[in-house]
Amino acid sequence: MTTVVRRMQDLTVEEHTLTLPLVWADASDTRTIDVFAAVVTREGGENLPYLVFLQGGPGHEAPRPFHSPSSPMWLDAALAHYRVVLLDQRGTGRSTPVGDDLLQQGSAAAAEYLTHLRADAIVRDCEAFRAHLGADTWNVLGQSFGGFTTLSYLSTDAASLDNVFITGGLSAIGRQPDDVYALCYDKMRTASEKYYRRFPEHRDAMRRLVDLAAAGEIVLPDGEVVSVSRLRSAGSALGTNDGWQTLWSLLELDPRSNAFRYDLQAAMPYDGRNPLYFAFHESSYADGHATRWAAERTEPADFAADPTLFTGEHIRREWTETVPAFQPWRAVALELAEFVWPRMYDRDAIAASGAHGAAAVYVNDVYVPYEFSMETAALLPDVKLYVTSEHEHNGLRSGPVLEHLIDLVHGRRVR
Repeated sequence: MTTVVRRMQDLTVEEHTLTLPLVWADASDTRTIDVFAAVVTREGGENLPYLVFLQGGPGHEAPRPFHSPSSPMWLDAALAHYRVVLLDQRGTGRSTPVGDDLLQQGSAAAAEYLTHLRADAIVRDCEAFRAHLGADTWNVLGQSFGGFTTLSYLSTDAASLDNVFITGGLSAIGRQPDDVYALCYDKMRTASEKYYRRFPEHRDAMRRLVDLAAAGEIVLPDGEVVSVSRLRSAGSALGTNDGWQTLWSLLELDPRSNAFRYDLQAAMPYDGRNPLYFAFHESSYADGHATRWAAERTEPADFAADPTLFTGEHIRREWTETVPAFQPWRAVALELAEFVWPRMYDRDAIAASGAHGAAAVYVNDVYVPYEFSMETAALLPDVKLYVTSEHEHNGLRSGPVLEHLIDLVHGRRVR
């Protein structure tokens, strides 16, 4: 265990690193990993309760805190009520990270290692940090996959939680991954057609780009020869509040320019910085199932016929062959696709948890479908809902969503 204290104007940041078991469920397995968290306190808030932030992904670290006006955007609202624990989920950031060096163990060993980085293990890490900080209970803010992890928390350790705040993270429970990705295609179809109604000339621009990609004539600065499916994944930006601007700017550029090549590379949702996000993503919807490339298998006929329809977080197996950053992970990704993941949620336990709090559900969410979110919300009658079409999936980072949720919990009228 190590602790470092930093001060940034009106913020105190305590950095904690715990050495924890890699495999919580098997005491005979002696492998360990480090897990890092930063505890952020505003001056005068030293006695406030804790709020642990669970980041989206999976495979991304928590944001880093900066002095007031605080970054990330929601941090000011949180610090008015809580001491905020920014946890780098296992495998990310300053916790023992997953990188290409893991592949030196061989693909089978690397794949086995990754099976221990799921939401249920993150919950065990949270419990270790809660005990380390001396808190009998604490609160949780779960964004996207962090909300999935919060549901896993309610499945096993609901008594540790006071209020739960979930933003775009009421995952499907008891569903096949196929169900989720099929519905996400429907959401992306709607988002694509809405975009083209607004900018009809960009459909022809996209057709021209598809032709270039099919001919192997779009090459990124890192050497990737962009496939049609990778090009379409830039539409993932439509799942954020201002992502249409990213797409508009991209489609206005000369496709042979440096600006286009660099901007396309930045716009696509998966890259080599966090390989866990690519290799591990479909597992986040595997509640007792193997994924077997669910997003690829459930592609509708109209998406296969019309490559101008954008895709979202729909991963393709071919990327393990065409994307330089993913090629070393091919064997691992193929193994994980066949792995039958254990159950992540206990429906009965969630329904009996008595959870209190508030959740933001985004009507047009292209990543976590509204319909399944509302099914899950029905299991949590004391978690108040903020259902909105004002924000997309990144509402927590781009608007006053957390303030709304805190107001709901405290019985104040939502602004």
